[in-house]
Amino acid sequence: RLVHLDLKGAAPRAQYLEELLPLLRSLGATGLLLEYEDTFPYTGPLELLQAPHAYSPAELRALLSRARAQGLDVVPLLPFPLQFVLKHREFAHLREVKALPNALNPHKEESLVLVKAMIDQVMALHKDVQWFHIGCDEVYYLGEGEESKQWLQQQDNTPEKLCLSHIKAVATCLASSYPTVTPIVWDDMLRGMSEETLAESGVPQLVQPMIWDYAADINVEGKVQLLEKYHRCGFSKVWFASAFKGATGVNQSLTPTGHHLRNQLEWLQVGSRSSPDVLEGIALTGWQRYDHFSVLCELLPVAIPSLAVCLQALKNGGYSEEVKENVEKLLGMSNLEIDTFMSTSPGTFPGSNILTLVTQVSFYLKSSVDELLERNRYVTGWFSPYHRKRKIIHPIIMHHFQPDAVSLLSKWNAVVQDLQAALEQVFHKCAIEEWMEENVHPSLQKLQQVVDDLDEA
Repeated sequence: RLVHLDLKGAAPRAQYLEELLPLLRSLGATGLLLEYEDTFPYTGPLELLQAPHAYSPAELRALLSRARAQGLDVVPLLPFPLQFVLKHREFAHLREVKALPNALNPHKEESLVLVKAMIDQVMALHKDVQWFHIGCDEVYYLGEGEESKQWLQQQDNTPEKLCLSHIKAVATCLASSYPTVTPIVWDDMLRGMSEETLAESGVPQLVQPMIWDYAADINVEGKVQLLEKYHRCGFSKVWFASAFKGATGVNQSLTPTGHHLRNQLEWLQVGSRSSPDVLEGIALTGWQRYDHFSVLCELLPVAIPSLAVCLQALKNGGYSEEVKENVEKLLGMSNLEIDTFMSTSPGTFPGSNILTLVTQVSFYLKSSVDELLERNRYVTGWFSPYHRKRKIIHPIIMHHFQPDAVSLLSKWNAVVQDLQAALEQVFHKCAIEEWMEENVHPSLQKLQQVVDDLDEA
């Protein structure tokens, strides 16, 4: 049971992740799937890939050593296709389609040199790992570059074969230098391929596919058949991937725990109908962005109750009152609701204060400001943007809502100040800025503007 930490957005400080490890272990995690992207401390020509808040080698060594001490396996994940690399001007010449940083050109020798350099740097910090996830999902636009178009015109060449040869090249790159490490790939590019195509490619001897589906009602029968198909093609082991957050809305701010629990229960059904010697494990994904360029979805501390419920359900083979009580005890929560957000009681887990404050902001900030600005008849009738712009204001009208506006602004400023302080304990400045600009500033600035206009009036 691997917990996926997606670090390509709002990557928590290393200290917070270390605090989390004992809790993850006690909830039933057996390992971490670490998707670093630009938070890895690349060096040399790759140094420009580092975000300003990237982890230092010392921080990572301490985190990995702490994970091992907790008995957690660590699986690094390098997401080929490399959006976070190909967005840089210095690597743009390696794009499959010139204008888009979505896929690596598989025909350029330099592409594999880059892949090897990245794998080597990550492996240098991850001694003794058993698996290495090489991504290979949603490789959009592969086959649409000029060289690929020429390649596809040759006899017997197909987009499927191009994709498989690309996966094979990356997996071979890893296997040739690290023969004891098994590459894992996302399975979505493989699903629709025939057994014959897969078997002939040689890919099943090189990698383990990870079948992912984050829905609350997955096609259990279809998944069992897919698993059997992969086994017949020659894949020795297969993984599942569920989700505990980041899969229900691109700009989601609160985690619908019930949805994610149902997703795990569906996977348990698939597992119970699959041959145990074929299944290697499950990764609980926790996406932080849908891709490198999209906005942030739920912050990690906000999703800890969902993760706890999901891990415990998988560990215990289902969800019961007893499992619920155990989760509440481990999180220090008095009343855990899985199908509503509101009655989530404060807990004692790391970052629980962030969950409380984010819940408050997500539920009440926009609605309370909209209530005042769009549904208060004095504001809509006598203090509209038209009136404010032209300064045509009747003085007596303002007294009907000025105290409410001032009091609402003061209340939200206090909450936001607390949230800012809580976030600073866990996240770097850039993540806080981004979350605030997306989720807080639009409503707060509207309210501030009205209060400023009232003062001026």
